[in-house]
Amino acid sequence: MLSILLAHAVAALLAPLVVRRFGRNGFFPLSLVPLISLGWVIDKWGTVETLHITWAPGLSMDIDFRFDALSAIMAVLVLGVGTLILIYCARYFNDDEPRLGIFAAEMVAFAGAMFGLVTSDNMLLLYMFWELTTVLSFLLVGHYAERATSRRAATQALLVTTAGGLAMLVGMIILGQAGGSYNLSDLVASPPTGWLPSVAIVLILIGALSKSAIVPLHFWLPGAMAAPTPVSGYLHAAAMVKAGIYLVARLAPGYADSPPWRITIISLGLLSMILAGWRAMRAYDLKLVLAFGTVSQLGFMMVLVGLGTRDAALAGMTMVVAHAMFKAALFMVVGIIDHTTGTRDLRKLAHLGKTAPALAIIAALAAASMAGLPPLLGFVGKEAALESVLETDVLGHWSSIAVITVIVMGSILTVGYSIRFIWGAFGRKTLSKPSPAVSKMHAPSWLFLFSPGLLAVAGLAAGILSPQLEKLLTPYSTTLPAGPHADYHLALWHGVNTPLLLTCVVIAGGFALYIAQRQISRLHFEHPPLGNADRIYDATLRGMDTISMRLTGVTQRGSLPRTQSTILATLVVVPLVLLIIDTDTGVNLRLWDSPIQLTIALMMIAAALAATVMRNRLAAVILVGLTGYGSGVLFALHGAPDLALTQFLVETLTLVIFVLVLRKFPAEIDESKSIGFKLPRALLAGAVGITITAIAAYAVNARNTRPIYELLPDAAYTIGNGKNVVNVLLVDIRAWDTLGEISVLLVAATGVASLVFRNRRFGIAPRVSDAPSLIVDKAAASTDTTWLRGGDLIDPRHRSLVLEVTTRLVFPTIMVLSIYFFFSGHNAPGGGFAGGLTAGLALVLRYLAGGRYELGEAVPIDAGKILGLGLALSAGTAITSLFLGAPALSSAVFEFTLPLIGHVKLVTALFFDLGVYLIVVGLVLDVLRSLGARLDAEIEVKAS
Repeated sequence: MLSILLAHAVAALLAPLVVRRFGRNGFFPLSLVPLISLGWVIDKWGTVETLHITWAPGLSMDIDFRFDALSAIMAVLVLGVGTLILIYCARYFNDDEPRLGIFAAEMVAFAGAMFGLVTSDNMLLLYMFWELTTVLSFLLVGHYAERATSRRAATQALLVTTAGGLAMLVGMIILGQAGGSYNLSDLVASPPTGWLPSVAIVLILIGALSKSAIVPLHFWLPGAMAAPTPVSGYLHAAAMVKAGIYLVARLAPGYADSPPWRITIISLGLLSMILAGWRAMRAYDLKLVLAFGTVSQLGFMMVLVGLGTRDAALAGMTMVVAHAMFKAALFMVVGIIDHTTGTRDLRKLAHLGKTAPALAIIAALAAASMAGLPPLLGFVGKEAALESVLETDVLGHWSSIAVITVIVMGSILTVGYSIRFIWGAFGRKTLSKPSPAVSKMHAPSWLFLFSPGLLAVAGLAAGILSPQLEKLLTPYSTTLPAGPHADYHLALWHGVNTPLLLTCVVIAGGFALYIAQRQISRLHFEHPPLGNADRIYDATLRGMDTISMRLTGVTQRGSLPRTQSTILATLVVVPLVLLIIDTDTGVNLRLWDSPIQLTIALMMIAAALAATVMRNRLAAVILVGLTGYGSGVLFALHGAPDLALTQFLVETLTLVIFVLVLRKFPAEIDESKSIGFKLPRALLAGAVGITITAIAAYAVNARNTRPIYELLPDAAYTIGNGKNVVNVLLVDIRAWDTLGEISVLLVAATGVASLVFRNRRFGIAPRVSDAPSLIVDKAAASTDTTWLRGGDLIDPRHRSLVLEVTTRLVFPTIMVLSIYFFFSGHNAPGGGFAGGLTAGLALVLRYLAGGRYELGEAVPIDAGKILGLGLALSAGTAITSLFLGAPALSSAVFEFTLPLIGHVKLVTALFFDLGVYLIVVGLVLDVLRSLGARLDAEIEVKAS
C-alpha cells in the first residue's frame, strides 16, 4: 500500500516533465501507475492486508493502513476508472492546452490520495487524505483559472467540503477519545456508547454528506461542472463524491443503530434524490443534467449504505459500482460531444445519433444502466435496493412504505432524465437534418471512444454476470446484520415479485414523465420551495464578511498601542484571576544564589528603566539589548551555554536589524507627538512583568513528580544519539516543533520583504560588476589597495579602512567558527541555529564594512533559494527517516569506518540541522538585502 502511494507521488512529480516531453500522449505512461496498482489490488482481493508504522503513538498519530473487502471495492473504482480517465485525457486535450503538465500531476496525485483515503485505518490519517483530495479538487475544478466561473466553482467546492471536513475532524477526535482508539477497525468492532459518541457521529456525517453533495450541501457539485470533463468523470462520478459514501459504509456495521444515524442519512438522502432529480429534468446543459443526476443517485446510495442491513449493503455496493461505470462513461460522452461539436446544450444538438452511431450506442448503454433497465448492472442494483427496503425490519412498517415510495418517485425521475439525456443529445428533434453544431462535428477517434465504451460494456457484462460480481461484494455486506430475508442474491431474474412490479412502474412512470416534459418545463418556480442554495451560500458569505468587518472595526481601531494594550491586559487579567480562584499551591522562592546574579539583575533593571526615558532611539535600542545580554549571562551562570550562546547571537543580530531600520527614523523621539499618558502604560508593563513572574513561580512550585530535566540527558543520548540535550530536543525529540518554527521564520522573511517593498523580494544584492561605470571609475582612481571589493565603491566620507581590514581578517575565522558550531552542536554547545546566526553575523560584518556591493560579492545567491533549500532539507528528513526504519523526523544512525578518519557515527538529524542552518542564514541575508541593500540603493538614488 505504501508503495502504491509513493508510486503515485513520484508519478505526480514527474508528470509535468513527461507531458512536456510527449505532449498529451504523456497521459499514456502516466496511466500505467494506477493500472499496475490495480493489479496489486486484484492480486490481494479476498485478503486483509495491514500496515503499521509507529510515528507519534502518544498523539494517536501512527500510520495505520488496512486493505479489506470494502477498501478493495473502492480501490478498484479509484484505480480502474482513474486509468481509463487518464487514457481519455490523451485525446480530450490538445498539445497546446495551458498548464497540461500540472493538470496531469494533479490527476495522478488525486488517484493516489483517494487510494490512501480508502485504505486508511487511522482516522487522523484518513482525514489527511480527505483534505488532500479537497485541495486537489479545488485545483482541478479551477484549472481554467482565467474564467470567473471556474474560480467561483473551485472556491465554493473548497469552502463547503472543507467546512464539512473540519466538523468531521472534531467528530473523529471525540469518537477516538471516547473509544480509546483512532483506528476505524477498532471503533467499528467495539463502538463506544453514550451521548458523546452520538454527537461525534453527527459531526462525522456532516463531513461525509458535504463530500458526497447531499442536500443541503449539494450545490457545490453542479457548480463544479466548470471543471474540464475528465475531472467531472473522475472526481464527480467515480471517486471523490464516493468518499462520503465510503465513510458511511465503513462506519455502518458499528453505528447504524446509533440514534442520529438513520434519521439523518435516510431523510437527507431521500430529499437529495427527489430535489436533484427534479432539477435534472429542468437543465439544458448535458453536464448539468448528469451533475444533478449524480446528486440524486448519491442520495440513493447514501440511503442504501446507511440503512445498516446486509441486503441493503449489498445493494448499495452494487449501485456504487454501477454508478461509477455508467456516470463516468456518460461524462466522457458529454466531453466527446463538447469536444467535437463545440456545445453541450441539448437544444443545439439534433441527429447526432445518426452522425456518430458508435457514440450513441455507448451513451445508450450507460444511460440504460442509469435508468435501471435490464440486463445492465444498474437494473440489478435497483432491484436489490427495492427488495432490501421492502424486507427490512429496522425502519418499521409505515417508515418502510414511505421510504420505498420516495425511492420509486426518485427512480421515476431518474428514468425521465435518462431518456431526456439520450434524446436531447442524440435524437432528431423536430429538425429534418443535423443541427449546425452537429453538421460541423469531426468524428471522434476510436481511442477517444475507448474509455467510455469499455465502461459501458462493463456495465452490461457486470449485469449479466451479477452472480459472480456478488462474490466480490458479499465479504463486505456480511459484516452487517442479516435481515429477515438474508438469502437474497444478485441476479437478473428473481421471478415476478414486488420489486419487479415496482420496476415496471418506475419505467412506465419515467417514460410518461418524459412525454409530459413540455408541461413540466413550464413549471419554473420563481421562488423554489426550499430556496436557492447558491443564493443562500452567497448570503452566508456576505453575512460572514459583514460580521468579521464589524468585529474587526470594534477590536482593531488602527492603533498599535491600543491593540497591544488589549492583548497585554488580557494576559494579565485571565491568568491572575485563575491563579487567585483555583490555586492553592504555595510559593517558595530563592531570589538569588550568588551576588553576581543580583548585580546582573540590577544592571538589567537599570537598563530597562533607562530605555523608557531615553529620547535617542539608538541609545534606547542599545539599553534594551543590554537586558538581553544580561539574560544570556544568567543562562551561562546556570549552566546553559547553548541558551547563552543563542541569546548573545540573537541580541547582536537584533541590534543590527534595529540599526538598519532606525536609519529611516529621526534620531530623537519627538515627545510632543507621543500618544496618551505614560503612567498607564508603565503600570501595564509592570503588571505584565509581575504576571509572568507569578506564573513562573507557581509553575515551579506546582511540580509534584520527578522533573523531566533529570531524564533528558540519558534520553538525548539513547534516543537522539547526542550529548547536547538542547540540540537533540530541537532536531529529534521535538523536531516537528522546530519544523513549524523555521517555517514561520521563512514566512516572516517573506513578510518583511513584502511589507517593505509591497511587490517582490529583493533577492540578489548587486555585485561590483553591476555597479554604474561612473562609480567604478571613481573607486579605481581613489585607492590603490583593495581590502574588500565592495568597499571601493563606498563614498570615502563613510568608509572605514580599519573596519575593512578587520573584516578581511576576521570573516574567514567567523565562518569557520560557524561551521564548527554546526558540526559540534549535537554533542557540545552550538547547533544549526547557533551556527546560522554566527554565519549571519559574519555577513552583517561584510555588509557594514563593504556596503551592499560587498554583500553581493559575499553571497551571490538569491536569499529565497537558500530559504527554500533549507526547508526542503529539514522536511525531507521526515521522509528519509521513514525509509531508514525510524519514525518521521527522528534520528537514524549510520556507523562506518573510513581510512585515515577512523570510526564515523553519522546521525540523520545532521541534515535536519543543516536545513535550520541554511534557513537562518537565508533569513539574515533576506533582512540585510531588504532593510539594508535595497534601502541603500534608494538613498543613493535620492542623493544623486
